[in-house]
Amino acid sequence: MLFPESIFRSNFFIKLRSWEYWPFGILQFPVFFYFAWLSFRARSITFFSAANPGITMGGLFGESKYDILRKIPPSWVPKTILIEGGSSTTTILKIIDEAGFQFPVIFKPELGERGFFVRRIHNERDVTAYVKQMKYNFLVQELVDFPCEFSVFYARYPSRDKGIITSVVMKEMLTVTGDGKSTLQQLILQKDRAKLQWNSLQKTFHDRLSHVIPAGEEIVLVQIGNHCLGTKFINRHDLINDVLHQTFDHISKQIPGFYFGRYDLRCKSIQDLYTGNIKIMELNGCGAEPAHIYHPGFSFTEAIGILLGHWRTIYEIARENNDRGITYISYREAMFHYRNFKQRVTT
Repeated sequence: MLFPESIFRSNFFIKLRSWEYWPFGILQFPVFFYFAWLSFRARSITFFSAANPGITMGGLFGESKYDILRKIPPSWVPKTILIEGGSSTTTILKIIDEAGFQFPVIFKPELGERGFFVRRIHNERDVTAYVKQMKYNFLVQELVDFPCEFSVFYARYPSRDKGIITSVVMKEMLTVTGDGKSTLQQLILQKDRAKLQWNSLQKTFHDRLSHVIPAGEEIVLVQIGNHCLGTKFINRHDLINDVLHQTFDHISKQIPGFYFGRYDLRCKSIQDLYTGNIKIMELNGCGAEPAHIYHPGFSFTEAIGILLGHWRTIYEIARENNDRGITYISYREAMFHYRNFKQRVTT
């Protein structure tokens, strides 16, 4: 080996070997120049806002997760309520009880991105710990503990009756499997994806790190399906067919002002995915990425090409909507949403 294992398996080298761990700006840097060109062609730097006129800023940033979920027919959405920032633990527990929730539940910011501050909440102690750090509005969402979690990307041009699915990802949660000899800490540090999450995992599993895990026993380390938290995104392009196109056409056409974005959902089986027997945890607009680019081993240059195509589609949908009378949001209003968004995800 060119480097000692301690260096080769350092967090720095783990990230260096795979671009999926590189800073977000590196992937987006080439896209910025294409965005500038599209803005010039549209004569507006906020052209994207018309791609999804029913979502604030087209869903690029600053949109309310709660408002979006309320646009989706209730049968496809888990029970979700909005909690005002600054609410006390006592008030939140009362609201949760009156809404009929049972622990565990999911807490997530009303505005957020890339899994920022999404937590599984098990009890009153967890509620107290969360509200000490969360200053702004957040959502309480029913836990949907279905075995399959997918991200499905959908796009439809306003001039066309039918849309298409452009990306399907199955999420593989971060886990370790016991061998009957290694402690939980050793298992975590032996696995690259888990090792990168060590700072948080050592707090979550502080009382079990020295336990030897029996052979074959699987432990789910992170139960939130986000790439930044160690979830592996598996490209399931093979699942795309006419049935899937039709299913998500049916769903998407019932969401006012939605043409382009990614569904993050759970279901019991692939068959339920095809029939639309799903629960939509989030619907993300122009700011969403086609998540299959994070499949391990996916080419960096191919990922950039896909993102450029992604923005070309946003531009074309927005231009069609603009030609139909939907105006682009003003630069001033866009900056207001941007400042509000950045304040909430950085404090």
